[in-house]
Amino acid sequence: MIRSPSAQLAFALGATLLIAAGSAASAQETQPQRPRSSAPQAQTDRKPGSAAQDAKPAPASQTQQKKGTERKSDEKGAEKKGAEKKGDEKKAAGKKDAKSAVGPGGAQATLLANFNDWNAYVSQQGRAKICYALSKPQEQQPKELKRGPAYLFVSFRPAENVRNEVAVVMGIAAQDGGAAEAVVGTKTYALVTKDQNAWVQNPAEENQVVATMSKGQSLVVKAAGKKGGKLTDRYSLNGFGPALDRARKECS
Repeated sequence: MIRSPSAQLAFALGATLLIAAGSAASAQETQPQRPRSSAPQAQTDRKPGSAAQDAKPAPASQTQQKKGTERKSDEKGAEKKGAEKKGDEKKAAGKKDAKSAVGPGGAQATLLANFNDWNAYVSQQGRAKICYALSKPQEQQPKELKRGPAYLFVSFRPAENVRNEVAVVMGIAAQDGGAAEAVVGTKTYALVTKDQNAWVQNPAEENQVVATMSKGQSLVVKAAGKKGGKLTDRYSLNGFGPALDRARKECS
């Protein structure tokens, strides 16, 4: 199956914040599953007008009155345009002040709320709405290894009936199909990797993973590097529960 970090999303997750949008990288699996996250104008016919008819010239007094009316109309039109311009400037300023961040897949995402080490985001991609809770690693090993942005996020895509999808962006290529796992307390869950991305290997376990994360203190991702060695990322789970609830509510 084809997986990609919502990029729609992944992370999209290649930036900050949003985790999936997102858009995203894709992965082919042996078992067929749902896609995973790593986005005509109407025309109005106008009827031709009727031929113009000859009109008798209006008396001078009527002509002057007509010019006066046209001038007043032009003045009102100018006032209206000025008001509309001010309104547009006000709207633009409001949009500029809105909190936003780059979410999964590079999609522009809006920050909904911050909860300690986790944030909740929403991203609109056409008619598709994506909501997710996202966090960055607190610690990465090996420390000397140069990496890009890394994220752990849980997303909701109501248009695709996707809930509690757990995805990871490592910030560096992992070994495709190599050994990888997520450890929360005493629980260990197998991950499937593709390039820089990782997902829970068995989608049926995602609800269980999310429930375990809600009760845990940290989550550790372990994966084999594409060029050898082991990649280890530790994420704090402080604030995960509230951030997840906020993202879920936004996409409910």
